[in-house]
Amino acid sequence: MLFTDDRTRTRDLFREAFKKHRAGEPLEPLEKQVATLVEEHPEYHALILGSDDVLDQDFNSEHGIENPFLHLGLHLALREQVGTDRPRGIRDITRALLLKTGDGHEAEHRMMPLLADMLWEAQRQGRAPDEAGYLDRLRHLL
Repeated sequence: MLFTDDRTRTRDLFREAFKKHRAGEPLEPLEKQVATLVEEHPEYHALILGSDDVLDQDFNSEHGIENPFLHLGLHLALREQVGTDRPRGIRDITRALLLKTGDGHEAEHRMMPLLADMLWEAQRQGRAPDEAGYLDRLRHLL
């Protein structure tokens, strides 16, 4: 399962899915999604395929070190949101942004900071995410 509080298990899923993909082994549907995301990010390949130390590594954005697992997880979350149209309307916003950018990956990269902010605010305030506010912020990208 991907959505767990166990950081090591989540990171290991990304690593193992990508290793299986590279080895041509059969993948479960979630593993296929994860492997596709990692494939789209060659800048992370060495890290994902490297030492097991990455499973416990802290990534500090204040020092310019992006967390590749957070980045990939946000992509995955956005794709799930669009696939289920939850919050309702995100699919249409994403389509419009895709038309504007001409690149689905770029559209996701523009949306990801807003998703991360919404989740951070909800966690910090101990409440459910503000989906209406999130959609309003996404509309400003158009």
